[in-house]
Amino acid sequence: MPKFSIIVPVYNVADYLKKCLDSIVNQTYKDYEVIVVNDGSNDNSLQIIKEYPFTIINQKNQGLSSARNNGAKKARGEYLIFLDSDDYWNKDLLKEINKSLKNNPDIVRFQIQEVYENSSNIIQYKEIPFEEKDGKKAFELISKYHFVENAWCYAIKRDYYNKQKFKFSPGKIHEDFGLIPLVIIKADKVNSIDYIGYNYLQRTGSIMNSLNYEKTKKKVSDMYELYQNLIQEINKTNLNSQVFKSFISNSLILKVCQLEKKDYKKYKKRLKKDKVYDNLLTNSFTRKIKIILLKIDPKFYYKILRK
Repeated sequence: MPKFSIIVPVYNVADYLKKCLDSIVNQTYKDYEVIVVNDGSNDNSLQIIKEYPFTIINQKNQGLSSARNNGAKKARGEYLIFLDSDDYWNKDLLKEINKSLKNNPDIVRFQIQEVYENSSNIIQYKEIPFEEKDGKKAFELISKYHFVENAWCYAIKRDYYNKQKFKFSPGKIHEDFGLIPLVIIKADKVNSIDYIGYNYLQRTGSIMNSLNYEKTKKKVSDMYELYQNLIQEINKTNLNSQVFKSFISNSLILKVCQLEKKDYKKYKKRLKKDKVYDNLLTNSFTRKIKIILLKIDPKFYYKILRK
C-alpha cells in the first residue's frame, strides 16, 4: 500500500498540466500513487497525461466532484490528497506531510501560497501550526486561516474518509464547501504543519474568476443547498458545532452579497426566513452588533468593513 494516493482531476488544462504533474514527479518523497481522472477533456490533456506513469481514469465530462469521487474510489494509499490540475506543489510537500504522520492523524493540513499567471507576484499564507487536536478544536483554529474548505489543503486518511462515507456533491459549484468542513470537524485527530507546499494559481477564466453572472447565480444556489446539507449533517452529531455553524453561515451570507438587485433581495429574505443569522456567534458585543447590521443589509455591512 502506498503512503499517499494523489488524485488529480483534469478538464481542458493542457497549458498548465505538465507543470502540475512534474511537481508530483519531482517530490523528494516517493511512496505514492497518482490517479489522474480525465473528465472528458477535448484538448490535448489526455496526450500529456499519457507521458507519465500514472493511473488514468477516463470518463465523460461530469464535473470536478465526480472526478474526485471516482479517483477516491480507485485509491489504495493510506492518505488521500487532492491536487487541482492547474496548480502545483513545492518539492518537499509529501516529505513534510509524512513527517507529521507519526501520531496517526486523520487529517494533516498544509499551507498555501497564491501565484499569479504571467507574474512573479506571490502571496504566502503563513498560518500557525498545531498538532493532535480533535476535530472541533481543529476546526476552530482552521476557520481562522485564509483557506479553510478547499480540498487541496489536506491529506486525509483514506480509512477515515471511507468509514464516514464522505463524497463530493456531483454537479455543484463550491463542492469543497459542502464537504471539507465536515471532514475536519468529525476527525479524531488533526495536525497542521507550517510548510507552504501548495501553489494556488490565479488565472483568468477559472471557475472562481468567472465574470459570468449566470454562474454567479448558480454558485449562490449551489452554496445555499450545500449549506442546508451541512446543517442537517452536523445536527445528526453530538458535536459542539457553534463555530462550525457560524462559519458556514458567514460564508453563505457573504456569497449572497455577490448577487444583484432582485436576486439579492430574494436571497436576503430567504436568509431571514431560514434563520441563517441565528447561527452566527454572539459571544461578544461586536458580534451582536454585526448580526443586527447583517439583518438590515449584508451588503451595507461589508461595505463598512471595506472602508
